[in-house]
Amino acid sequence: MPLSVIILAAGQGTRMRSDLPKVLQPLAGRPLLAHVVDTAQQLGADDVCVVYGHGGDTVPGAFPGNEFRWSLQAQQLGTGHAVQQGMPETPDENRVLILFGDVPLLTAATLERLLNQTADNELAVLSVDMDDPTGYGRIVRDGENVVGIVEQKDASEAQLSIAEINTGVMLCPAEPLKRWLKNLGNDNAQGEYYLTDVIAMAVRDGTGVKGIRADSWVEVMGINDKKQLAEAERALQARLVDELMAQGVGFADPARVDIRGKLTCGKDVFIDVNAVFEGEVSLGDGVHIESNNLIRDSQLGAGTVVHSNCHIESSATGANCEIGPFARMRPGAELANNVKVGNFVEIKKSTIADGSKINHLTYIGDSEVGTGVNVGAGTITCNYDGANKHKTTIGDDVFIGSGVNLVAPIEVGNGATIGAGSTITKSVPDEQLVIERSKQVTIKGWKKPVKKT
Repeated sequence: MPLSVIILAAGQGTRMRSDLPKVLQPLAGRPLLAHVVDTAQQLGADDVCVVYGHGGDTVPGAFPGNEFRWSLQAQQLGTGHAVQQGMPETPDENRVLILFGDVPLLTAATLERLLNQTADNELAVLSVDMDDPTGYGRIVRDGENVVGIVEQKDASEAQLSIAEINTGVMLCPAEPLKRWLKNLGNDNAQGEYYLTDVIAMAVRDGTGVKGIRADSWVEVMGINDKKQLAEAERALQARLVDELMAQGVGFADPARVDIRGKLTCGKDVFIDVNAVFEGEVSLGDGVHIESNNLIRDSQLGAGTVVHSNCHIESSATGANCEIGPFARMRPGAELANNVKVGNFVEIKKSTIADGSKINHLTYIGDSEVGTGVNVGAGTITCNYDGANKHKTTIGDDVFIGSGVNLVAPIEVGNGATIGAGSTITKSVPDEQLVIERSKQVTIKGWKKPVKKT
């Protein structure tokens, strides 16, 4: 039976104390709603609708080029009213799965179990057992069948002892759901239309109602404030790290790593503490990441070592490279094999060929560096003239002394040597030694400035 998913994402989230709508609050580097949408799409749903409200076009605007539909809930009049907004375009022959934009840890595996254990003509609710269910609606059963959901304030003493609570997630055939939603009333203290009232209607109509338990409360927890957001962050990070450890990735301390995107690892990868991975990151076999590194949208080749306190963004390396400590690789930095980038070196939009070394206090930008090059400490490619960027080309087996300024555009020939302290403004021929230094002058009688009192 075809599946529609309706995601309720219209809440204001006042307890967040933020101008950013609740469903756009970041979790592992992505909006809460993005995690729920991904889960819905993993189920193979042929129709996904997001019901939005608070924040207006900010929420749809955060998902450009999406393949799902949006329904506006202009007034927040309860969960039943919210679902109504997404139903008109929902095909009658579909089953409807109702999810929440602020419940991001729910897994596709749990929802597949809900789908597989529920007949096409049945209604099902996702429940969970809690050690302390105070404040939550209790699942009332007659044997295995669910006959109602009783809120805390309406529960009898016997019902208050029930540990199974309603998560809000529901699966229902579309045609009867549309009928039941039309019959919802708002005769309650809040004047809202509650989705849970559909359960009683289904029971009265003789529709079977199932309660399928989630494995843990963490998976179905809703996020309403920054404390719960932080708790969800740690829970999701623990899940992501557990998955990587099951694949053989080693961690010095699994609790001190953050994955804010997708991290793919080969064999024998080791990650030290306080490493942060953002976007799409790939680590080849035997990569070793030391402490306090940020790596974003980059690919590191097999055997590469990243020493402590480096920042790597939109960059790539070949095999057996060594980076850092305290190095920065900016977008477009590409290292071939066996390249060494040392402490306080910055590389931007440049290619470094096999076996080259850039060890200390150096900036390489908009450059092409050949094989076997040694770049001395304090060397700079002067690539910007105040208006335009220019390219520096360095051939193979070049030796560049310390404190050299290479004023682009410029080419340094194969096997050339540049003496320390030179400012090079003209291209350098192959196999030649080039030195450019002003004459040293001692100014007699010069005195240091004195601070005015």
